[in-house]
Amino acid sequence: MEKFKKMVAIEPTKLLPEWDEKLKDLAEETFFYEDIPTDAATIIDRIGDADCVMLSFTSFIDKEVLDACPNIRYIGICASLYAPENANVDILHAEKKGIVVTGVRDYGDEGVKEYAISELVRLLQGRGPAMWKDEPMELTDVKVGIVGMGTVGSLLAKTMKFFGMNVNYYSRTRKPEIEKELNMTYLSLDELLGKVDILITCLNKNVVLLDEVAFNQFGNGKILMNVSIAPSHEVPALKKWLSEPGNYAFSDTEAGLGEEVIGLPNVFAGKTNAGLTSMAKVRLAQKVIANIKEFQANH
Repeated sequence: MEKFKKMVAIEPTKLLPEWDEKLKDLAEETFFYEDIPTDAATIIDRIGDADCVMLSFTSFIDKEVLDACPNIRYIGICASLYAPENANVDILHAEKKGIVVTGVRDYGDEGVKEYAISELVRLLQGRGPAMWKDEPMELTDVKVGIVGMGTVGSLLAKTMKFFGMNVNYYSRTRKPEIEKELNMTYLSLDELLGKVDILITCLNKNVVLLDEVAFNQFGNGKILMNVSIAPSHEVPALKKWLSEPGNYAFSDTEAGLGEEVIGLPNVFAGKTNAGLTSMAKVRLAQKVIANIKEFQANH
């Protein structure tokens, strides 16, 4: 198995330090930057003549960068990658240049389901700074709608069914198997918005489904939780909805809601991704390294 000649991590990989060291064993020469580049020129300068580029989900490698760095053979994304249109690398242009781009799936889902349940319990029982209703409530029989029934959405649906919640969903494609398994109903987005009290969005990056009309359909006295890494909503529409009584918004990261609403008393956003626990970082690193070894074994 031939090592890369030069591996450059253009930004922090967000892996645990010992796994960064294992990454370095896969190249003859390595440079791992500890800050996030601010523009394409900096990224191009950092990559230079490297044949392997590593990055997390923060920076973007576009056509300009790819064309300026002709030695790149492999780009490893140390984060989720579900589809080219949602990636922080111009995958279609990379493929035209013969560059292989890999990412990771299904490594941080356990932390996300724990986050969702813990935040809902705190709000429903009033164990934090706010309480949803006038009296503490259980999760039992509360109507929840999940938007996006991929890996995370499916895991949340199973978890919320376990706690006795009334779960329905909307997704781009129906999932008959999980409908049958959980006795769960598929609804159109409009139907779902009008039926549920809690809406949880689990969408790919850059997929925005909730606008002002959608929030009006959802109504007031409701809870929105976004577990995507970027807003699933138009931020001004969310801000307007949050000005109405009894509405709450949650995300494990501030980026999941939008900076315009951060700091509002009915907004609860974390500083770290719920899927980036220490255990998840190990699973992520294992998959990142497996991707590289598979590439090196076949190229």
